[in-house]
Amino acid sequence: MEITIATIGRLTKKRAMLLRLGRRLRGSLAGGGGNDTLRGGQDNDTVTGDAGDDIFVLAAGEGIDTVTDFEQAALFADSARVLIVRPTFPGNTLAEFIAYVKAQKEKMAYAEGTAGSVTHLAMALFAKRAGLDMTNVSYRGNAPAMNDVIAGHLKTMFSNLSDALPHAASGAIRLLAVSTAERSPQAPNVPTVAESGFPGFNVITWNGLAAPAGTPREIVDKIAVEIGRAVKDPKFAGRLKAVGADPLGNTPDEFAAMIKADTATWADAVAVTGLKAK
Repeated sequence: MEITIATIGRLTKKRAMLLRLGRRLRGSLAGGGGNDTLRGGQDNDTVTGDAGDDIFVLAAGEGIDTVTDFEQAALFADSARVLIVRPTFPGNTLAEFIAYVKAQKEKMAYAEGTAGSVTHLAMALFAKRAGLDMTNVSYRGNAPAMNDVIAGHLKTMFSNLSDALPHAASGAIRLLAVSTAERSPQAPNVPTVAESGFPGFNVITWNGLAAPAGTPREIVDKIAVEIGRAVKDPKFAGRLKAVGADPLGNTPDEFAAMIKADTATWADAVAVTGLKAK
């Protein structure tokens, strides 16, 4: 979601807070889709844009400690994933989905954007919680994976909510449950996985800003204040919503605590899938 990093840079500059965004690419296990982990240089006037789905997966292989290598400033957006099925799928609730999968004589296959992507890890975590044994089929991106679900080649996947909404509106797919802890403002009538029998389930991608470890706290706090102002800016919030993200904001301490918790979640997901950083 690179557009958000560029947008927030322009907005903060308008407020006379000149932030030079770190742009050194560290690599991406998920590959493509804008889900790249960015890390700035080791100077204190550099701010990095974190993409929350890959930074944890990459940590071991890239030599990055997501807790100690950064001073987390603030979260500014998150994006939901949603479990989708074809209109003819024999089930309208998550419980009926689970019952159907368990009743199959052979493993049911699901589509995923790419191996290691959030669409992959979300389904892996859900399948573990639900006691399902399913087979993943990898694609080169969310769009081709969804196209095969729409065409009937595969029955289901966890998709980016923003990609799924137009197809749901046209009747090409149905939305069973979103992966966020609370219902998404973009799909308020779609229940969450958590409220459908799996409390605590919360699989999202998020975007936030961080500085190199050792950056003075007063600078980090200033960044957080500017993020808080930016997410209330109608223009900035509109840009986020246009790419399927919900504008948020929090404090450095809240952001750091969230990352620490997410690290455990993604470590579990990687263990379930058996993925290895390259």
